[in-house]
Amino acid sequence: MKRLKKLKIIKPTYIKNEVVSRYNSILVSKKQKVFCIGLNKTGTSSLKKEMEQQNYIVGIQRQAELLFDDWVKRDFRRIINYCKTAQFFQDAPFSYPYTFIAIDQAFPKSKFILTIRDNAEAWYNSLIRFHRKIWGNGNVPPTAEDLKNANYIYKGFPYYSSMSLRNVPKDNPYKKDVLIDFYETYNKNIKDYFRHRPNDLLIINLKEKDSYGRFCNFLGIEKKKEHFPWENRT
Repeated sequence: MKRLKKLKIIKPTYIKNEVVSRYNSILVSKKQKVFCIGLNKTGTSSLKKEMEQQNYIVGIQRQAELLFDDWVKRDFRRIINYCKTAQFFQDAPFSYPYTFIAIDQAFPKSKFILTIRDNAEAWYNSLIRFHRKIWGNGNVPPTAEDLKNANYIYKGFPYYSSMSLRNVPKDNPYKKDVLIDFYETYNKNIKDYFRHRPNDLLIINLKEKDSYGRFCNFLGIEKKKEHFPWENRT
C-alpha cells in the first residue's frame, strides 16, 4: 500500500495573515509608504498606534519578524515584497542597519521617521527594563542563558537575533558600551544617509512638546490633538 505523504499543518493565524496581506496589497499599491526606522524602545509602538488612528494600513509585524534570516544575509527581496502589503511599517526589520537603504531604493518618494530617545543612556535603560520583563527571569539585565531559553518565534531566537544584530559578546548580550555605540552609530548612519534630503526624513523624540505637530506637518495631515498615544512604556 502506497504511503501517504505527511500533510503540512498550516495554522489558522498564518492563513488569516496571508489573506489580509494580499487584500492590503491591492489597497496600497499606489499609496505613499511611511517607514519608522527608529530602534525598538524609541516610541515605535506609540507611532504605530498613531498611524492606525490616522487610518494607515500597518504591516503585520510577525510576518516581518520571520524575515530575520533574510536580513542577516542582506537579502532584501522578500522584505521588499512584504513592504507591498501595507503603508506603514516599524520595528523588525526596519529598525535594523542597512534595511532603510534597501527600502529607500525600492520605494522612491517614501517617507522615513527616525524615532529617538533623549540620549543613548535612556534608550539602553528602557531596553534592559523591557527585556527583563519579558525574558529576564529576575535578572537585570537578562543573561545570555535567559535569552537562549527565551521562547519568542522559537526557543533561543532572542539570543541569536541579539548576536546577529548588535554584535555583542556571546556571554554578555547587554554589554553597555557596545549597545550605547550601536545606538549612536545606527542613528548617525541614518542622518548621514539622508543629510541632503530633509523632506524625506523626520527625526523626532515623541516626548518633546512639538513632536506631534512636526509629525503632522511632515506627513501633511491635520493636527487634531497635542500628543502621541503612549504604548509599551518602560
